[in-house]
Amino acid sequence: MLNRMGAALCLLSAACFGAMAIFGKLAYQAGVSPGTLLLVRFSLAAALLGMVLLVRHDLRREAPGPPGEPADRPAAARRRLLATAVGLGAVGYATQASLFFSALQLMDASLLSLILYTYPVLVTVAAVLLGRDRLTPGRGAALVAASCGTLLVLLGAGGVSFHPLGALLAFGAAITYTGYILVADTVVHRLPPVVLSALVMSGAAGTLGARALLTGGVDLDFRLPGWFWLACIAVVSTVLAMLTFFAGLKRTGPSTAAILSTFEPVVTTGLAALTLGESLSAVQLVGGVLVLSSVAVLQVRPARNQDRDATGPAAPVQLAGQPWRVRR
Repeated sequence: MLNRMGAALCLLSAACFGAMAIFGKLAYQAGVSPGTLLLVRFSLAAALLGMVLLVRHDLRREAPGPPGEPADRPAAARRRLLATAVGLGAVGYATQASLFFSALQLMDASLLSLILYTYPVLVTVAAVLLGRDRLTPGRGAALVAASCGTLLVLLGAGGVSFHPLGALLAFGAAITYTGYILVADTVVHRLPPVVLSALVMSGAAGTLGARALLTGGVDLDFRLPGWFWLACIAVVSTVLAMLTFFAGLKRTGPSTAAILSTFEPVVTTGLAALTLGESLSAVQLVGGVLVLSSVAVLQVRPARNQDRDATGPAAPVQLAGQPWRVRR
């Protein structure tokens, strides 16, 4: 039986993540630059997650390692683990977010969301090529559907402001996020999820802060609405989105949480139409449905076993089923 509270939390998380592109567009309109947006987002999110960890000591409890790994890890191994977590943010997440918000300057939020959401399919392909997963007939059909859907999204760009460079940056963000997830799979089972999120945010903030120093700093001379939208991105689309996802995942299991997350680009598209006046053509809507359907199909097969096996927030990136549930 579906846990209603868990499902509601997963849908709330997807809605929070889906609103991020809209908040970004509105922040740009208020005079915020992409570099400032990224630095403030990750710095504020890292600070808020650090405060959560100070208040909730139970969230710092260390996750058990893979089978066969000693419970008490050597100091050197633990340092490598923490360094990898920080590096995920400093290299992977910072690059992915930079590409995403650069693309957002050039193209509509709805189209960007659909292009980015090809990453679950990319992760599945990469996992198969790396020998971490196997390609079943159902997954093969899902990959074909996703490829056709992506093609329709790009070819049907008559109704939105299509920009070739923007599309390239969006695909770059999806590819970068794929690599980030595959690397994160090596550490996500070993660190509590909120601790991992805080380390990733801190790493990303460090990289973006260093870049700001090398390029002459960031421009903070914008109006109050800009600060409001920045706060929305950090609080709503980062911290709240992550915490509600982990809470929902614990109640529903990874497969259900993964399927419910396909609500995310639907929210982006709907909000873009309501607040920004964006619209997708009929061909693009069909393509978007194919992409989202393929993501759901990729999750259906393992649902029976993994929902029973999931015991906590460490489950969402197991490459045997949902390798892509490391959140942005």
